[in-house]
Amino acid sequence: MKNNSTFIIAELSANHGNSLELALQTVKAAKDSGADAIKIQTFTPDTITLNCDNDYFQIKQGTLWDGTTLYKLYEQGYTPWDWHDAIKKEAEKQGLIFFSTPFDHTAVDFLETLDVPIYKIASFEITDIPLIEYAASKAKPMIISTGIASIADIQGAINACHGVGNYDITLLKCTSSYPAPVEEANLRTIPNMAETFGVKVGLSDHTMGHSVALAAVALGASVIEKHFILDRSIGGPDASFSMTPEEFKEMVKNIREVELALGRISYDLTDKMIASRKFSRSLFITKDVKEGEIFTHENIKSIRPGDGISPKHLHKILGKRASGDYKLGTPFSWSCVKE
Repeated sequence: MKNNSTFIIAELSANHGNSLELALQTVKAAKDSGADAIKIQTFTPDTITLNCDNDYFQIKQGTLWDGTTLYKLYEQGYTPWDWHDAIKKEAEKQGLIFFSTPFDHTAVDFLETLDVPIYKIASFEITDIPLIEYAASKAKPMIISTGIASIADIQGAINACHGVGNYDITLLKCTSSYPAPVEEANLRTIPNMAETFGVKVGLSDHTMGHSVALAAVALGASVIEKHFILDRSIGGPDASFSMTPEEFKEMVKNIREVELALGRISYDLTDKMIASRKFSRSLFITKDVKEGEIFTHENIKSIRPGDGISPKHLHKILGKRASGDYKLGTPFSWSCVKE
């Protein structure tokens, strides 16, 4: 992952319309839109759930996917494993980092054959300590979403990584709603999470638009992940809350501007800022003054531009006498004061 700028991930997820060609086109579009990486998910319906339609496996929690079963949802949304190599090659051809979210040990084993450089743990797998330990044992950077996690869950996932000697961990603040309400983003958690757990922190963002992502970067997020789709009309489980190329490109542009604006801690004045001090306030003679006349609020004031002495000296000058005749508009200097 990049060290000096936000690592921006385009999440392909189920946004391939069950077409490898469409998936490859999406990879190209992600590159054109400014992504640093393309991420997929590695599971099959049988590695993530059971083909069972009893009450336990029905989706009815007020989600986009209510009315179907877990198995049918994942059957619609998974990325065939025999596509992975082609997607990886296209990503590398485009200069993108390719990696994935494994959902079981067999997925990790398969991804190892592709030599993926990063492992992502999904929010709903954060309590699967054996999976986290197994992925982390491969000595790759770990990105872990925290959408449904308690503090104890987060600490447990970090401990699992540490237990196998993996300390390269990035936590992602995440709201596991699809789409997520902006008011539930709670982005102030990002710097607190970094301080609490001593790791890098980013954002897995399911809100619409990109204002939340920009705010996250301003608060210190080092990773931004957004679902990406060529066109929402393609449909699929994630289409409605995924970004189009135009939207993603605009987000990336604005993130890079935020990074420039954040800059570094500095109180230095640039040449332009120094030149602009010309237009700051200073003391000027504001009425014609005769020699010996007393300086008062009527004939000396703090105004723009900045050619006179600093206004902070006004109280030292009031009541003093003029050393000579001075016309309105004369910058005040210490020589104007009679000894």
